[in-house]
Amino acid sequence: MRRQTLVRDGVSLGWYDSGGSGTPILFQHGLCGDINQTREAVPASLRLITLECRAHGASETGLLNNLSIATFAADIAALITELGLGPIILGGISMGAALATRLAVYRPDLVHALALVRPAWLAAAAPPNMQPNAEVGALLAQMPVDAARAAFRASPTYGHLAKTAPDNLASLMGFFQRTPITTTAALLQAIAADGPGITEPDLAALTIPTLVIGTQHDAIHPWSMAKRLAALIPGAKLLEATPKSIDKPGYLADLHTALAAFSEEI
Repeated sequence: MRRQTLVRDGVSLGWYDSGGSGTPILFQHGLCGDINQTREAVPASLRLITLECRAHGASETGLLNNLSIATFAADIAALITELGLGPIILGGISMGAALATRLAVYRPDLVHALALVRPAWLAAAAPPNMQPNAEVGALLAQMPVDAARAAFRASPTYGHLAKTAPDNLASLMGFFQRTPITTTAALLQAIAADGPGITEPDLAALTIPTLVIGTQHDAIHPWSMAKRLAALIPGAKLLEATPKSIDKPGYLADLHTALAAFSEEI
């Protein structure tokens, strides 16, 4: 997938389009993810479009105080508008799912259907499940990387996730190697404290086809949140995928099957 560029507010943002004749889906990565995460999650039968959010992948960061779900969602809206693809199937993983729900509420003209994978937010900002990201971000902001890593390894959060959600823990440990560290620290703290800026009644008022996919053994994207989100959106379909921490190929196969079937049903 060739990287292309969208410039907003003087910030260069990388975006990708797999092309082809398949049904288009604009599918967004999670916090600290990039095109690699969405490319492996979406079946080749669909036309995948992904915008790497500010401070992610090949996209520039811009002002640190603009790192927010609202800004990221506005960037996505600008891309959909520029490409003339609205309304489109919109979705994503974790933070990507939150971006999709925000746009479904505020820009319904751009959203035909929702595909929400391992959601980490319902409506409220700073949900407790995002606290591990905030914790890593704060440590990186307060001390050198090696000291921050050691402090996190000694924390109760590390011990709990090592036993209950090893895939989440692996992602968190990867943040200590992500550069630039200053940007990573700011990004983790800002997004963990943020939310989609919508309400549960907003979700209950949606009238578009919606697929919600969740898994067990995932502390940052709890199965209970996926169930609650599907219950809030009228007519939403809920699927339980193979836990990524147990069988990643099985997890990806489940995503491919579900997303392909969903695109054919709507």
